[in-house]
Amino acid sequence: MFANRKELAWLEALLHPRVVQHYLEWRERQAAPLAVTEVPLLYETGGDARFDKVVVITAPKALREARREVLPGDRETRLIDDKEKAKRADYAYRNTGSLEDLDAFVLSVVEDLTR
Repeated sequence: MFANRKELAWLEALLHPRVVQHYLEWRERQAAPLAVTEVPLLYETGGDARFDKVVVITAPKALREARREVLPGDRETRLIDDKEKAKRADYAYRNTGSLEDLDAFVLSVVEDLTR
């Protein structure tokens, strides 16, 4: 499916609106002051319009490949450049450090968003 762009476009046109609707209904039911959602193709699909704030966490390509457990196929070719994502985001972090560094960044964002 992923190797055939036409079939992939058909599948995404079928699934994405349903997933978005389900997500929006779920989000409305939450009583929490903050909801976090991972969206791999956020900017690529225009999904950023559904969110109040966007956090982008990037890593150099070689580091992403070293961390990856699944072969990427052609997914990388569908992604916009990390620098462009970071420029558009409200918060951006380049994940090249330790888990503690990442945790500190996430905590700072959560604290900022829940003030």
